[in-house]
Amino acid sequence: MGQKVMRVGNSVGVTVPSQFVKAVGVRVGDYVKVKTILETGQVIYTFQGAKQLSLNSLPKQ
Repeated sequence: MGQKVMRVGNSVGVTVPSQFVKAVGVRVGDYVKVKTILETGQVIYTFQGAKQLSLNSLPKQ
């Protein structure tokens, strides 16, 4: 899955896919912990208070 980087004021942002939002129960205003790993170019988001996923809500591969 790929997402496009967009301008948000003086910053940039990446949208969260709607399928993930619905599956995890993310809401506007929720707190998100952000971890960056500069060496590998990774950003890891942990949504606080996200509901536990059932196996049926996971994307099929």
